[in-house]
Amino acid sequence: MLGLVSIFIIFGIVLTTWGIYRMKTDDGIFGNNQKSKNIFNLFLHGQASGIGQFLSGIACIIIGIVALLIG
Repeated sequence: MLGLVSIFIIFGIVLTTWGIYRMKTDDGIFGNNQKSKNIFNLFLHGQASGIGQFLSGIACIIIGIVALLIG
């Protein structure tokens, strides 16, 4: 159980750092600044955008910690 939870937490950390990198480097079709480009990419691409990966990584970390506490 502990091995699976730790893999889930590590996967969440990887997703979070990848999301931060994508938010800093991705270009968007519309938007004046990087924040508006990232928000537009989230609506257009969903999980494949930097914000989507960042939020999914945070969710993986939280779920892994909760699973560790429950189990």
